[in-house]
Amino acid sequence: QVQLVESGGGLVQPGGSLRLSCAASSIIVGIYVMGWYRQAPGKQRELVASITSGGTTNYADSLKGRSTISRDNAKNTVYLQMNSLKPEDTAVYYCNYIMGRNNYWGRGTQVTVSS
Repeated sequence: QVQLVESGGGLVQPGGSLRLSCAASSIIVGIYVMGWYRQAPGKQRELVASITSGGTTNYADSLKGRSTISRDNAKNTVYLQMNSLKPEDTAVYYCNYIMGRNNYWGRGTQVTVSS
């Protein structure tokens, strides 16, 4: 069982930046995909960005060009750097880890973009 703990969310003004962190409770090895999703009130959860064990990254159009996903294998942590944030980026952001048939989710961290 892998536990994922997100942090780094909060209130930020439009145009601001945040860096989200997702710490895994155990060593992340093998072939996997880790990603960040978000869910706004009344909307479905959607992919924001993902990174594979091979280092391939993928970004949704919503934050493409404004976000960077990265990882620190030594810390079992994945990051999401978000810049030029907009009010429509307001959502709960969730970390996800898929390896084989195992699919894990964190509890989420709230990001609110408002003046």
